[in-house]
Amino acid sequence: MYVKLYTDGAARGNPDGPGGYGAILEYVDKKGQLHSKEMSQGYRKTTNNRMELLAVITGLEALNCPCEVDVFSDSKYVVDAFNQHWIDGWVKKGWKRGKNEPVKNVDLWKRLLAVKEKHTVRFNWVKGHDGHPQNERCDELATTAADGNELLRDEKTE
Repeated sequence: MYVKLYTDGAARGNPDGPGGYGAILEYVDKKGQLHSKEMSQGYRKTTNNRMELLAVITGLEALNCPCEVDVFSDSKYVVDAFNQHWIDGWVKKGWKRGKNEPVKNVDLWKRLLAVKEKHTVRFNWVKGHDGHPQNERCDELATTAADGNELLRDEKTE
């Protein structure tokens, strides 16, 4: 099955405040009908990069069978990490970002690599806030999650 996954994350700029992320899965069923599944979730005390990663992970984890997936993200960090093979070096080969700077979000990168192994995944950068309807919808989901009352806690920052 072919799936388009649109993602967005929002850390809200406050290290002690909430952040949220959104993801939309779009796919065509065996009868040729288009379906979409929207997901959003809130987190506290985390960074924008973690939000972007969580959006992608959540979308891929929602897929029950191996799929061909195009991930659309406005995070160049996430897209470049895969398209330029940074993640392979950081996680699989133990590279460092600088002389002694540790790689951030390794827990999420490992989780994303594990779920990515189940699918054929391509990462595509979509310039954010340029009127792209799916990116704008994901941004809306992320903001709703960030402002919602039912917030989960990010286990690595609590």
